[in-house]
Amino acid sequence: MGRQLIDLAIAIESGLPSDPEMMIPQIDYIDHTQGAEQMTQFFPGLKKEQLPDGLGWAVESIHLTTHSGTHLDAPFHYHPRMDGGAPAMTIDQVPLEWCFQDGVLLDFSHKTDGDRITADDVATRLKEIDYRLKPLDIVLVRTGADRFWGRPEYLVKGAGMTRESTLYLLERGIKVVGIDAWSWDRPLPFLAQEFQSKGDPSVIWEAHFAGIERGYCHMEKMANLDRIPVAHGFKVACFPVKIKNASAGWTRPVAIIET
Repeated sequence: MGRQLIDLAIAIESGLPSDPEMMIPQIDYIDHTQGAEQMTQFFPGLKKEQLPDGLGWAVESIHLTTHSGTHLDAPFHYHPRMDGGAPAMTIDQVPLEWCFQDGVLLDFSHKTDGDRITADDVATRLKEIDYRLKPLDIVLVRTGADRFWGRPEYLVKGAGMTRESTLYLLERGIKVVGIDAWSWDRPLPFLAQEFQSKGDPSVIWEAHFAGIERGYCHMEKMANLDRIPVAHGFKVACFPVKIKNASAGWTRPVAIIET
């Protein structure tokens, strides 16, 4: 019996236009030659020629947000309260058992950019794959948006979840979900356009704000969901980096398939 591991993360890269300008990561690379110079400061009397090939360590400095790259949002990201009034969990408080569970893949890549993924859509897809959700399943939503990662249009690609479809999952005991688009909600420009035309604030971040009623976590900017060969019968591991009192943590989710 074998095991297949599928990487569901994008790489954090410097300067890519797939985030709003204020969120674009910047990476400064210290190469081995520069590292050798730095090492002479830690070891008085050391000459660079004494190091292997005259080279030292490589180090990177990164400027980014906790929502850069593939990440897991904590309930605190959506609001200071969850579950009808309890303090919202920060990322360092998210139970580890939430982050290693059976996975369920829901494919909505046929939907157009900005479309709503409704509760009926979710129920229909679950019926099509002959699966009944159980508490703590990790539900992954494929939109196909990850094909545009690295380009500006990524920000407006993919369908998105709604308040009702999010609550449909949460009411069945789901605690962690994920999507291969920039946001769990529909792309922000579509929400902004609808708000401007109708003046209805309930459209703003509706799927995120469902976490006020029922606390949950979601992964955003996932990738390679199309490489998962089954709709269920696999595991997902998505442990976040532990950042004190933070609203999110970077994660490298993996689909684990026993073969």
